[in-house]
Amino acid sequence: MATSKQKMENRKGGMKTPPVVSPQEWQVACQQLLVKEKALTRSRDALAAERRRMPWMAVEKKYEFDGPKGKVSLLDLFEGRRQLIVYRAFFEPGVFGWPEHACRGCSLGADQVAHLAHLNARDTTLAYASRAQQADIARLKARMGWEMPWYTITDSFDVDFGVDQWHGHNAFIRDGERVFRTYFVNGRGDEAMGTTWSYLDMTALGRQETWEDSPEGYPQTPTYKWWNWHDNYEAEASPDPKWVKVSDAGEAAFQKRDAGAKAS
Repeated sequence: MATSKQKMENRKGGMKTPPVVSPQEWQVACQQLLVKEKALTRSRDALAAERRRMPWMAVEKKYEFDGPKGKVSLLDLFEGRRQLIVYRAFFEPGVFGWPEHACRGCSLGADQVAHLAHLNARDTTLAYASRAQQADIARLKARMGWEMPWYTITDSFDVDFGVDQWHGHNAFIRDGERVFRTYFVNGRGDEAMGTTWSYLDMTALGRQETWEDSPEGYPQTPTYKWWNWHDNYEAEASPDPKWVKVSDAGEAAFQKRDAGAKAS
């Protein structure tokens, strides 16, 4: 409990802060909150498992984009991979910041995009799309240091996929040359995107790790083992035995800790 003196100090400057406690009391509070955080993590995993069972919507229309090398189709955006995530960024005439900048919110999101090599290693491509011309997109990417593929929308793609008025991520999967829409996120859910994990969790195949609850036959590999340095995926086709040993030890330590937490 906070003392009268602490309460008085907390109100200095108009900010009412939590009480200052001992290390032991702080650890107890932290462990109490951790129980709820672990429950949230499990709930989020369960939601992602439901997402992997979402029905697919066939994309029948042939969409065309302008890319750095000319006209490309939606299928081309996959870059040969099985999955595709397309973020609709607002960079075009009429958007605040034009022509020097894209939308501030979209730009913040672009700044937090993780290195794409990790996403690509899970057979997934991330692409951005706007209505700005390629020359403007190339200039913006160079100025801001962004490296994601970025295409120009030339038809009704943004209208058809719910991103003509507001930003959003659409997830797709392909079976040969057939393309399917598998998920869509915008609004508050969209602001958390940017990590390798947030992207994979919104896809039809998920993280593709053995611990996940996925439909039968979905591609899965052992947890941690596929992780690599971003400049080493092509050079190292299979996991390094030393890394497997390290990751096995780490996983065992996590399991032991979690078992101890449940027993206490």
